[in-house]
Amino acid sequence: MTYRTRKRLAIAILVLGLPAYVVVALSVVGMFERPPLALEFAIYVGLGVLWAIPFRRVFLGLGRPDPDGGSDAGGPGHGGGGA
Repeated sequence: MTYRTRKRLAIAILVLGLPAYVVVALSVVGMFERPPLALEFAIYVGLGVLWAIPFRRVFLGLGRPDPDGGSDAGGPGHGGGGA
């Protein structure tokens, strides 16, 4: 998968998939009686890490420059205004 495709897929996962996962996780946890605070915290931390495991390869290396040398129009110094 190319860098640009991985970057677009990562954005789609964060914008669409993560909110959907949060709704599903809250719904599932809400079906049970509320556990003690420490256990509830551990559940949410575990679920927060669990969603990213299948997508690890998509997010890996996206903070680095494009290894193919192509320019990314969304990066700093490529216009778009700003302060």
